Amino acid sequence: GLPALPPLAGFITVAVGVISGVLYLLHARRAKNPLLALELFRNQVFRSSVLGGSLFRVGIGAVPFLLPLMFQIGFGLTPFQSGMITFVSAIGAIGMKFVTALLFRLAGFRRVLIWGSLVAAASIAIYGLFTPQTPYALMLAILLVGGFIRSMFFTGVNALSYAEITSADTSKATPITAVFQQLSIAMGVALAGGILEVSTSIHGGPLTLRDFHIAFFIVAAVSAAASITFMRLGPEAGSAVSGHGRLTAPKTLESVGTAGK
Repeated sequence: GLPALPPLAGFITVAVGVISGVLYLLHARRAKNPLLALELFRNQVFRSSVLGGSLFRVGIGAVPFLLPLMFQIGFGLTPFQSGMITFVSAIGAIGMKFVTALLFRLAGFRRVLIWGSLVAAASIAIYGLFTPQTPYALMLAILLVGGFIRSMFFTGVNALSYAEITSADTSKATPITAVFQQLSIAMGVALAGGILEVSTSIHGGPLTLRDFHIAFFIVAAVSAAASITFMRLGPEAGSAVSGHGRLTAPKTLESVGTAGK
């Protein structure tokens, strides 16, 4: 909330949030039908998809905050010029939808999500190498590829959340996935802002291009950590949805992935 609110307001808000979280955990253990049914985390596939997806979204949530600011403050571009560069990632996200189902059917959730998270994290780290001398065509190409990979990852992780959940538990899984999605994106913005704040405090000056580069490297590392959660999955995890290793076509990858958004 700086500088509009004093630091004390931030600390009080965080404290209230932590206390509320602890109280809810105590409530969920006693209530018969809690809003967030935490027992679903006993399912390894569901747990990996939610926690891994959350780690990944922390990094991705920071990008829409960092990238336009870097172009405007670090490169000296106008907001319009910045937007004409960053919009390309949305085109990549739309284009990937046409081949996602086939990709998961051929390679399976585990392999695609592991490599997808690592490649997407690498694309974020590359943003930390952008300078005003970088050709715009190259930046557009990298943003396009990043949009492709992130779209594939989000579709897959959303579908995996429901892949091995029974029909009776689907309504319980939906609020959990929705809450974790929003929390992780918000945490990504907070992480990015915190990194920039600490960086400027260290060198005691205004924001520089180097501050943004450091932020991109850190959030990329957070996104890459998501791959660890997917390494614990079995090769056939979610195969009933993806169709990987089966003779029949995948049943509901698109529909399940849509339900998880």
